[in-house]
Amino acid sequence: MTPRAEYAARLAARRSEREALGARIERLTRLRTAAFAVGLATLFLAFDFRLVPRWVVALPAAAFAGLVAAHQRTRRAERRMGRAVRFYELGMARLDHAFAGRGSGGERFLDPEHPYAADLDLFGTGSLFELLCTARTQAGEETLARWLLTPAAPTAVRDRQHAVADLRARLDLRETTALLGEDVRGVIDPTALVAWATAAPWRPTAFERGVAMALPAATCAAVAAWNLGVLGPWPIPVAAAAQLAFALHLRSKVLPAIRRSAQPAAHLALLAELLAVLEREAGDAPGLTTLRAEIADAGTPPSRRIARLERLVDLLDAHRNQVFASVSFVLLWRTNCVLAIEAWRAECGAAVPRWLDAIGESEALLALASHAFEHPDDPFPELVDGPPRLDGAGLGHPLIAEERCVRNDVRLGGACRVLIVSGSNMSGKSTLLRTVGVNVVLALAGAPVRARRLELTPLAVGAAIRIVDSLQDGTSRFYAEVKRLRRIVDLDAGPLPLLFLLDEILSGTNSHDRAIGAEAIVKTLAARGGLGLVTTHDLALARMVDGLGAAVNVHFEDHLEDGRMCFDYRMRPGVVAKSNALALMRAVGLEV
Repeated sequence: MTPRAEYAARLAARRSEREALGARIERLTRLRTAAFAVGLATLFLAFDFRLVPRWVVALPAAAFAGLVAAHQRTRRAERRMGRAVRFYELGMARLDHAFAGRGSGGERFLDPEHPYAADLDLFGTGSLFELLCTARTQAGEETLARWLLTPAAPTAVRDRQHAVADLRARLDLRETTALLGEDVRGVIDPTALVAWATAAPWRPTAFERGVAMALPAATCAAVAAWNLGVLGPWPIPVAAAAQLAFALHLRSKVLPAIRRSAQPAAHLALLAELLAVLEREAGDAPGLTTLRAEIADAGTPPSRRIARLERLVDLLDAHRNQVFASVSFVLLWRTNCVLAIEAWRAECGAAVPRWLDAIGESEALLALASHAFEHPDDPFPELVDGPPRLDGAGLGHPLIAEERCVRNDVRLGGACRVLIVSGSNMSGKSTLLRTVGVNVVLALAGAPVRARRLELTPLAVGAAIRIVDSLQDGTSRFYAEVKRLRRIVDLDAGPLPLLFLLDEILSGTNSHDRAIGAEAIVKTLAARGGLGLVTTHDLALARMVDGLGAAVNVHFEDHLEDGRMCFDYRMRPGVVAKSNALALMRAVGLEV
């Protein structure tokens, strides 16, 4: 089945299951109300009128309790099926390119100073991140964002490719992870969780631990001895007073530990299910085996260790029960539970960052696997060694629907390291730059690319496409562009060869200065081994190829049909022969 057919079939099935569960909830609600009414009637018949034995009251009471439990289970199942419906609805929206605003845009990861994030539409509504991201935790979102913002080493890229290829067909696994727990994306703060887990635990002395166990035992023994008539009641208040004094002595450490532990422990419990899936479902690809190794601990798996912490926190909360309160005092319940929780932190706290990293990487891999599944024709790029090179056949932009996407071949390296792209307004020059840049970002994140084929060496990306002025900073567009170009030149001196993408370079100054400055900047970037595309609608800049040596002119064309400008978005060799600026002005009614 095609991805669309698979999603549609599963979406219909999950909607049907949700409706069936909703109908069952309504039936259980009516039965529960009826059982409650029968219970009340039986209560009156048994105790007021004495028409039936009193034990009969237990029958409707048991039925009511069973119906309440069944209602809760069905309600949880119905919410779970609702998440399944949303999972496939979002999948269909991505296939239809109607996902904008329905997922996480990752706006918090957008750094205006980043060399390409804003220029390539990585974050925000309708962005590449929103298209890719299926993560349900902040750790997963942060990992995916980091992969898009930072090119990975070739070994890491190949490991991710193998893992994504392994996970691509595992739709059941991706659905399972989407259904675990409630929505935890905005709930769990990884930084706060790691800070709690790795902070120095309270380490009581051996004397304090011994007293914490001995005093409850002594109190219980005193009560037992009094009940058996062995001793009088006087040891009981003595033991209780000793417990109270000991509890007050540790109060300054116990109470802060209680306040610190409740929320992080609950958050870890939400992550335990994701870890359990990772423990049992990871495949044999190198990236997945590495994840398994990262969370592997001697003996008990992480999910079971977190379950132990969850039980300790539940036991700690039991002291709030009014019925149990007196017993909890006798047992020094809060103190001993806190000691157990702090012992858990001492034993397992250092592993929590590793567990979060594994969850983040697994969710990022699953996000890329979903994208690979939804676009089966998108290949994995081939990373090659040697001089800087980018050889792309049929490059298209992943944010443009396939039926509207016009693909072009782009080859950089060797005798052609720079393409000077000329053409009229709206002809596709900027889109070509973004297409090349986004596909390189995907390639170096370990994802499939929108192309028929792509070979490239590791590259750093620097872009000056979306440059704006700033009233707050008192910065003109030209000055903002100059500063960006300075950062791109500095990036060219880094460890990786640079892919530079410059749109309408230096358009904010006069043609004389623009020609001299643009040629000098591009020559500097190319001389250092960089590859790049430079767009312009100033035909004078197209002549810079004569001074660059390893540059080639290409262009986009347009034509007028019935008073409308038409574009085919095909890149052609050579310099554009005409401009559409006057025609566009006349088309909107300006007299020129």
